[in-house]
Amino acid sequence: MPTNWKLCTRAAVAAALLLAICVEQSVPSVAGATPAAVPAAAAETVKYYQVKAASSGKPETLSEIATRLLGDGLRSTEIFDLNVGRKQPDGAALKDANTLNPGWYLVLPWDAIGDGVRIGALPTAAPESRPTSTPPTAGGVTPTPTGTSAGGAASQCATAGRDRTRSNWASLRMAPAQAWTRTKGDGVVVAVVDSGADATLPELTGRVMVGADIVNGSGRGNTDCLGTGTAMAGIIVAQPNHGSSLSGIAPGASILPVRVVTTTPSATAADQASAIEVAVSAGAKVVALGSYVDIGDPGVAQAVAAAVSHNVVVVAGAPTGAGATADQPPPGMLRVAGVGVDNNPAADYRPGEVDVVAPGVGVTVLGISGIGEQVGSGTNLAVAFVAAAAALVRAAYPDLDPAQVVQRVKATADKTGNQLPDPAYGWGIINPSAAVSQAIADEQSTEQALPSVSSAGGSSSATGSTLALVLVILLGLVAVAAFAFRVRRMVAARAAGEPAGEPTQEPAPQPAGGGDESSGIGDGWRAAGPVRSAGGQQGPPSGERRQDGLRPLDHRDQDAEPTDPRSDREQR
Repeated sequence: MPTNWKLCTRAAVAAALLLAICVEQSVPSVAGATPAAVPAAAAETVKYYQVKAASSGKPETLSEIATRLLGDGLRSTEIFDLNVGRKQPDGAALKDANTLNPGWYLVLPWDAIGDGVRIGALPTAAPESRPTSTPPTAGGVTPTPTGTSAGGAASQCATAGRDRTRSNWASLRMAPAQAWTRTKGDGVVVAVVDSGADATLPELTGRVMVGADIVNGSGRGNTDCLGTGTAMAGIIVAQPNHGSSLSGIAPGASILPVRVVTTTPSATAADQASAIEVAVSAGAKVVALGSYVDIGDPGVAQAVAAAVSHNVVVVAGAPTGAGATADQPPPGMLRVAGVGVDNNPAADYRPGEVDVVAPGVGVTVLGISGIGEQVGSGTNLAVAFVAAAAALVRAAYPDLDPAQVVQRVKATADKTGNQLPDPAYGWGIINPSAAVSQAIADEQSTEQALPSVSSAGGSSSATGSTLALVLVILLGLVAVAAFAFRVRRMVAARAAGEPAGEPTQEPAPQPAGGGDESSGIGDGWRAAGPVRSAGGQQGPPSGERRQDGLRPLDHRDQDAEPTDPRSDREQR
C-alpha cells in the first residue's frame, strides 16, 4: 500500500505539472502574471541563527559562522552589517565583530545554509536605530523589505540583503559570448531542482516555466522564498535588463523550476527522487540538482540513473566531508565542485569524486523579490554554470547522448590541477566556448554537421561546404553509373554485330552521315570486301595470313554477303 500511494502521489504531481504547462501555453498571460499580493506579516520573516556557547570547543565568531553557513569567512562583514546595533535578548548589541554572546540572534544573508539556520520572525524586540559603526572590513549589505509570494502569508519569503559590491570574475572567466556565435541553448529545457525560481524578475521574463512544487503538490514552481533556485536560474538564462549587465550562460534555454523546499531548507529523500522524475517526465534535457538534493541517497541515485537512461544529462554537486567513497556515477552525470577566483575550493570536496569545477565563490547572481543583484557563494552556483554549459552542448549537438555530452564537457575543460583527472579539480574548469566548438576525436561524426549561427542567424560556410561535398559525391556516382551503362551497351552491341568467324580489321573512319546509324559501333565489324591499302591495292589473297596474325575475309565470303554501300565507296 505505501508503494502504491507513493506512485499515485508522483503521478498526481506529474499530471498537475503537465496540466499547468498546457494552461501556460494556451494562456500566455498566466505564466508572466504577478502573484496576488498578500497581507504583510506583523514581523519580517528572515533567515537567522542563534549563537551557541561554543562550536568545535571554541567560542563562536562571525568569521567561523560565515565560513560554516556561507562558505566564505570574508562574508562575516555581511552578517555584521545586518546585525550591528540591534538590541539582543540580553539587552546588549553587536558592536565588535570579535565579540558574540551566547543566545544572540543573528540575521543571515539570503543564501545561508546549514545546521542552525532558521526562517521566521526574530524572537527579539523591534530593532532600534543603528548607531554609526565601521564594519571589520570593506563591503557589506543592508536589509531590504520582505518580498511576498503566491503561497500566502504562511509562506512568506526570507528577507535578503542587497550587496553593494559586485564581482564579474565568473562571467569573465566563462566568456559565454564566445559560445553564442554557435548557439545560445535555444530549445533546451533545464530543470532546476531547488527552491523554485522567481518568474516575476525582469531578467527571467519569458525564460521560466510554471514548473512544479513537490512539497505542496500545487503544480507551481515559479516562486521562490529562499533564493537559491532563482540564483541558479539567473546563471543559466538571465537576460540583461534595465541597466543590469548580468547575463546567463545559455540565455536561449528555458528553466523548469522544481521546488523541493519552500521556507525550510531541507528536503526529504522521497521528494528529491520525485522531483527528478517529474523533471524528466516534463521534457527536461538537463537536470541541475541544487544543494538540497543528496545524490548519495539510494533512492535519489536510482532516480538519477533512470533520468540518464531517458536521455537526460544530470548535473549535481560533488560529495563533501568525510565518508565512504561513492559508487561511480552514471556516464551521463557530472559531479561539480565550486571554486573562487584563486581556484580555492568552495567546500571540502572528497578527493577523486570531482568531475569538473566552475565558479562557486563570489559570484554575482539574481536576488529574489526584486532586491537586485547579489554576490553569493555555494556549490549550487557551480552546478548552474555546468548545467548551462551542458545546455549549450545539447543545443549544438542534438544527436549526442548524455554520456557524449558529459565527455565533451570534460574533454574541453581547462586543466586546473596537476594531473588529469586531478583528485581535487577533476578535468578542470569548464570552458563553454570550447565545449561547443572543439573537435573530439572519438566522438560520432554528428559533430561534423554542427550548425554555426551568426548574429543574423544565417548558415555557416561549414554547412555550405558539407552540402557541396555531398553534391559532388552524388554527381560522381551518377557519372560512374552512366559510364558503366555505356560500356555495357558497347559490349552488347559488339557481341550482337560480330560474325561467327574471326573478326575483321576495323575499317577506316567513315564520313559524317555515312553508314547505318542504327548499327552503332558494330558496323565496323561487318564491313565486307577485301581491305585496300592506301595505294588502292587489295590486301593479301585469301588464305594468306597478315603480319598482325588475322586472316582477311575470303572473296567467297564477300560474294555470299549482301552488298554494303560502304564497300562501293571504298572501291570508288
